[in-house]
Amino acid sequence: MSRTTVHVLRHGEVFNPDKILYGRLPGFRLSDLGTQMALAASSSLAGHDVTHVVSSPLERAQQTAEPFAAQFGLDVATDDRLIESDNFFEGKRVSVGDGVLRNPRYWPRLWNPFRPSWGEPYREIADRMFAAVRDARAAAEGHEAVCVSHQLPIWTLRRYLQRQRMWHDPRRRECGLASLTSIHFEGDRVTGVTYAEPAASLVAQSPTAKTSKGA
Repeated sequence: MSRTTVHVLRHGEVFNPDKILYGRLPGFRLSDLGTQMALAASSSLAGHDVTHVVSSPLERAQQTAEPFAAQFGLDVATDDRLIESDNFFEGKRVSVGDGVLRNPRYWPRLWNPFRPSWGEPYREIADRMFAAVRDARAAAEGHEAVCVSHQLPIWTLRRYLQRQRMWHDPRRRECGLASLTSIHFEGDRVTGVTYAEPAASLVAQSPTAKTSKGA
């Protein structure tokens, strides 16, 4: 039975001076530090047997995939299933203190954190992400693949695979900028999930690392 690893990578830091939840909005690209994070993450897989690189269609994910493709001499494929989760608050400032969450007009969107009521259901996120990962596994069978995605979809997938409830406290997500959540397969069976933060030293320099929106 072949052994395959699919590394699911969160993109690097995004240039977001207005500090909005950018979600699926176009035009949000990596900052200079974010580009360094992508390079650090790709360097951490030097010598690995990566034969397939695939990315979310959003600019920040495509940029993060580029150093992996260059390192392994591959093209970057695009999979819409790796995209950021849909969110009603996209384009708004929703940090604590911004006031949007205290506005009664938005309360109907906040009534159910278990689904969640403000965006794409967790189960739908998990299903599309796992389908993308399974296809990446098949494309790289017996080798390794890299899938570039976004924080909430990656964390939801991980909780699904580890049979944990998918609703959660966002402050407790273990999915840092340019981190690798690696899913290990024997044949088409998941045998384990590991986590690494190859760009941790760069993330520590980021003023937005703890508050990055729409990641």
